[in-house]
Amino acid sequence: MAEIDRFLPLLMQHEEEGLLCPVLSHGKVHFMWIKHSNLYRILVLKAAAVVCIVQVFTEYFKELEEESIQDNFVVVYELLDELMDFGFPQTTDSKILQEYITQEGAKLEVGKSKVPTTVTNAVSWRSEGIKYKKNEVFIDVIESINVLVNANGSVMSSDIVGSIKLKTMLSGMPELRLGLNDRVLFGLTGRDKGKTVVMEDVKFHQCVRLSRFDSDRTISFIPPDGESELMSYRINTHVKPLIWIESVIEKFSHSRVEIMVKAKGQFKKQSVANNVEVRVPVPSDADSPKFKTSTGQAKYVPEKNMVVWTIKSFPGGKEFLMRAHFGLPSVENNELEGKPPVTVKFEIPYFTVSGIQVRYMKIIEKSGYQALPWVRYITQSGDYQLRTNV
Repeated sequence: MAEIDRFLPLLMQHEEEGLLCPVLSHGKVHFMWIKHSNLYRILVLKAAAVVCIVQVFTEYFKELEEESIQDNFVVVYELLDELMDFGFPQTTDSKILQEYITQEGAKLEVGKSKVPTTVTNAVSWRSEGIKYKKNEVFIDVIESINVLVNANGSVMSSDIVGSIKLKTMLSGMPELRLGLNDRVLFGLTGRDKGKTVVMEDVKFHQCVRLSRFDSDRTISFIPPDGESELMSYRINTHVKPLIWIESVIEKFSHSRVEIMVKAKGQFKKQSVANNVEVRVPVPSDADSPKFKTSTGQAKYVPEKNMVVWTIKSFPGGKEFLMRAHFGLPSVENNELEGKPPVTVKFEIPYFTVSGIQVRYMKIIEKSGYQALPWVRYITQSGDYQLRTNV
């Protein structure tokens, strides 16, 4: 109710500025409104709720656009009715919603209505009676590295954004307990030996018992069926760039430009980076490209004014070279174009920069079946930029 008081002043402000539209935003709150017979009807949404609705609609309609909303407006009304109750988010898991709202629309059968068990169940994200012939859990620890290196080669900012994703194929209602090499946990138990990590901004799936985590750092939960993101975290630490880029660009009196790029893998030799892409900016009027690479392939992407050097397999400790030659037919002042950074994309399997480890995964189910947990580690590039002098 405190937020709704901000609507009318915001509406009057937009009217005066001539910027009136059916969606108004104030901070993290969005007002969707219509006026009918001098009465304002307003839907108040927080940013998190908007993201949730987008995810659910995308699961249902695949492509979320104006036409898909028009074609499925009956389903949209039903979804909104289930997603929100008196303005509060309720059932937001698309797998649960699909149990009783189908794309064909609601089919009302008198005397046969049935409330899905997941709505009244304390574990609303998981259905009862799930059965698998082979019980397994796949755990993916995925870390993205964000790095910004200035033109002098100094790391200006860096951090690691991680997530732990599950693919659960377990029968019944199992309880899972996940153990990580968390420094706070080791401090609580008096075991400071070994490599530990400090996680910040930790966010959990609703299935995790937060009170248990707060008391003894145990990640205890009954998992959703299928794929889900169990948790996300951030590690604010100095990260050494895993793939180091040096570039030299020579311009010759607006007649041609020559580019030399050296890429070096600064990670352990036992690991291999896959599908590496080094994206090097070039002047907008460049043409007649010629390339020479010690490995991989380079191609010119004129619509993005860049050269993309692709290396399928990049072992740690290795160093590769790429040379490019372009003609510059015009006499444009290239200084006006600015100096876009070199960006890098890559993925390194079986490797984490932070050193986070899954120490154990216990699976407890009343029927007593045996289940296999599988763990995989992946490091990939996030916002990975290296600025250049030229």
